[in-house]
Amino acid sequence: PLPPAAAPPRMLVSRTRPSQLCAAVSQALDAPTLGMGSAGAKAMAVVLGEAEIYLHSGGQHQWDNCAPVAVALAAGLHASRIDGSPLVYNQAGSSMPDLLICRRELADTVLDQVAKCDF
Repeated sequence: PLPPAAAPPRMLVSRTRPSQLCAAVSQALDAPTLGMGSAGAKAMAVVLGEAEIYLHSGGQHQWDNCAPVAVALAAGLHASRIDGSPLVYNQAGSSMPDLLICRRELADTVLDQVAKCDF
């Protein structure tokens, strides 16, 4: 089982490239942001209960997040593109433009806030 969620939720963002979208969503949710390195480290921090949301809009390669997404899904978390569509791997191009990994109970709220942003 997942550890209890913090309130307000904590959001993991890129340590070196936090996006305007992430800043806007964190502000709307009153979620403190935590900068962290790799996609894998951020995904595992959500699995371990060190944060509740990992939002990324700066682009990655499929290989950057496919294993972290598999672990997050196996742990019972939500994982999708930031428009709510499924993550699809093994595509001809290696680009994965965005990613959301979060607790299931926060997914609709985060996706609604993302949809309100014009970035």
